Amino acid sequence: MKTLSPHLLRAVAAAGLILAAGVSTAGAAMSAMAVTDLNVRAGPGPQYPIVGLAARGSTAVLEGCIQGSNWCRVNIGGVAGWAYAKYLATGSGGSTVVISERRAELGVPVVTYETTGSTIATPAEPLELIGPVEEVTAITPPPAVRTYITENPADTVYLEGEVVLGATLPQTVAVRPIPDYDYQYITVNGQPVLVEPATRRVVYIYR
Repeated sequence: MKTLSPHLLRAVAAAGLILAAGVSTAGAAMSAMAVTDLNVRAGPGPQYPIVGLAARGSTAVLEGCIQGSNWCRVNIGGVAGWAYAKYLATGSGGSTVVISERRAELGVPVVTYETTGSTIATPAEPLELIGPVEEVTAITPPPAVRTYITENPADTVYLEGEVVLGATLPQTVAVRPIPDYDYQYITVNGQPVLVEPATRRVVYIYR
């Protein structure tokens, strides 16, 4: 798995002092931090509904991650759900590390997810991975863009990972043009996003 981009790594490093107390022993919940604005979902996958948003820099109780998966059970500000480990960090040995890269070393507990009859089914085909995250210039789209997207909805494309600002969409994902506008749009994992055509990076997320 690729490492975080430099700007996300800087965010992780800046949280080092906050997370110094977050080191845990195996089998115990640990403290973690969202290194970017991050969705909290009802289940371990992009197909599950969003139940909350962990703002960049917010602290979470990390209860554990599913074996062989980057989806972890968290509690953030009283909201319990699942978040993607690539965008969670914690303290270890005086430094700050990304959960998905050091699970064994950190002793992250293993948890399971029990499905129910009302649970959304996991997609049958493996999902393509959302590409690396790079720093992008924040934009403020005019209200007319939101109106156009609402009136011309795109089918949801499911990708492994989470939709975050600056993430790169795979080449196989078709994006739609917006009349008289520099950016294109698509709905990824249930969220409409604006995409920069030249780089295919997400520059705005409608929440």
